[in-house]
Amino acid sequence: MKYAYLFLGVIISTNVYSQQPRPIIYLIPGQGADERLFGNLTIEDYTMKHIKYHVPEKNTSLKEYALQLSYQIDTTQKFALIGVSLGGMLATEMNEFLTPEKIIIISSAKSQYELPFRYRFQKIVPLYKMFSSRAIKRGATIMQPLVEPDRNKEKETFKSMLADKNKYFMKRSVQMIIKWDRKTYSKNIVHIHGDKDNTIPIKNVNYNHLINGGSHMITLTRPDEISKIINEELNKLNLNN
Repeated sequence: MKYAYLFLGVIISTNVYSQQPRPIIYLIPGQGADERLFGNLTIEDYTMKHIKYHVPEKNTSLKEYALQLSYQIDTTQKFALIGVSLGGMLATEMNEFLTPEKIIIISSAKSQYELPFRYRFQKIVPLYKMFSSRAIKRGATIMQPLVEPDRNKEKETFKSMLADKNKYFMKRSVQMIIKWDRKTYSKNIVHIHGDKDNTIPIKNVNYNHLINGGSHMITLTRPDEISKIINEELNKLNLNN
């Protein structure tokens, strides 16, 4: 009889363990992207959730927007953040008031000093104010394939994501990036960057993982390498135990 009870106990404990919620990875896309940006990644043993952007009010700061988006995150469970480009900047801000187990940013910046000069220059001379929301979105559509030709590997996806973006979101997010005033960042942030990124050139970036020949679009165009790095970094945490 005691063996029957032991066997029953093993079954019950196994059942309870199997029902434990898996750690959540929150994915934060770039300015001209959405959840499709992460469609080629393979991340093991985690529940994936996508942060959805809304159109911010005029003059919303990047820090304020990060706080607004953070209400999509269930902080009662273990979680990590993965952010690309603008999403990485937002994840960096979220780290100031949330307690993620890990933050991984891709093709992004951790402070204003990692942004290219053209952004910092516009803090003094805000050229973007001269252009309408429609013009800024149209300009992004024209410039994307010229600045980052690697996107042609996933041309239709990139075109569709950008076409679906709200024009007011595009202009107000440009302003958020230009006015970003972050000077410091946590050393625990893992940064993946391509050495052929023309949007955020690598010369000012303190990265942890270099993607040789990688553009700003590596999340979608180099998914095997990015997935390998992400899985290795998450496995260091042992979040599933």
